[in-house]
Amino acid sequence: MLKLKYFELFRTLAVVLIALLLTMLFILLISDNKLETMRIFLAEPVSSRSHVGNVIELAIPLIFTGLAMALMFRMNLFNLGAEGIFFFSGLVAAAVGIQTGLSPFVHPLLAILAGGAVGSMIAFVVGFLKAKWDANELVTSLMFNSILLGVGLYILNYFLRDASAYTTSSYKIAATAQLARIIPGTRVHTGLIVALLLVVLVYIFVYKTRWGYELRMTGANRAFAEYSGIKTGRTIVYVHLISGFIAGIGGSIEVLGMHPRFDWTALPGHGFDGALVAMLAKNGPAAVVLSAFFLAYIRVGADMMSRYSDVPAEMLAVIQSVILLLVSADQFLKFWKNRMLLKEAQKNG
Repeated sequence: MLKLKYFELFRTLAVVLIALLLTMLFILLISDNKLETMRIFLAEPVSSRSHVGNVIELAIPLIFTGLAMALMFRMNLFNLGAEGIFFFSGLVAAAVGIQTGLSPFVHPLLAILAGGAVGSMIAFVVGFLKAKWDANELVTSLMFNSILLGVGLYILNYFLRDASAYTTSSYKIAATAQLARIIPGTRVHTGLIVALLLVVLVYIFVYKTRWGYELRMTGANRAFAEYSGIKTGRTIVYVHLISGFIAGIGGSIEVLGMHPRFDWTALPGHGFDGALVAMLAKNGPAAVVLSAFFLAYIRVGADMMSRYSDVPAEMLAVIQSVILLLVSADQFLKFWKNRMLLKEAQKNG
């Protein structure tokens, strides 16, 4: 019999299974060559080193934004500001990266830290408004996303744009600032190591430190945390600082690892995807890695399916929506949880 402590894991796996079954249903209804289309969707992302590399490359930014959003959600804060921070910090990192005269070790480190610092400062404003005046973090973070996009495009066009380029993009990022490749035949870069290291550090912070305990207590019940002596306003601020830093270095690493120039003219979407990753991971730092790779896997599969079969990639938006709805639905499989609680109570009684 399924134990109660494993219920959330089972619930998440059920959501993933339903999403995959729904994908198969769409393929059966749409495709003329059903078996081949299913094979492309499920097997092509792992059919070669370069395809596996594509999955890992896409998972790296999702790990960063998933971690940032997991910290916010753990605090019971629905802050979606990682999207704007990811964009703007990438621009800051590119501005540092186009400079010359720095060593190959110092240059990317300086650019990444600059992006992380800017991310922290931006998130601090939202956190301060929440802690001081209880400003709705969802509203303020979404407003900041629009502001950061507008300011970022202004800086790109009037200060960093390379007039000789055929697109709206910055000057080339110096070779000394670009991240090294770690898997031959792919574009997987050292940002993967940084992402996995951050997962470990965030896990230690959340579950092994006093500040992490205050974070979890404040997220569970802010009024009770305050009654217990926890300064919840301070907790809200430092969680925003850490989350903004993670999203900031994520945007910086994505630009330095994957782009020869900064060429984003719209929000990249990784911040919003991070919310889905965090929800699928139930805000667990270690589970964020699995969620990020799962989302990257189905996205690469959907992209290849759209290129090599007659099923459009837009189908993925439907799948992601189903995942989001089921993960966020408190009543999904709750009857089973209630039955387990009742049986356990009868057993202990």
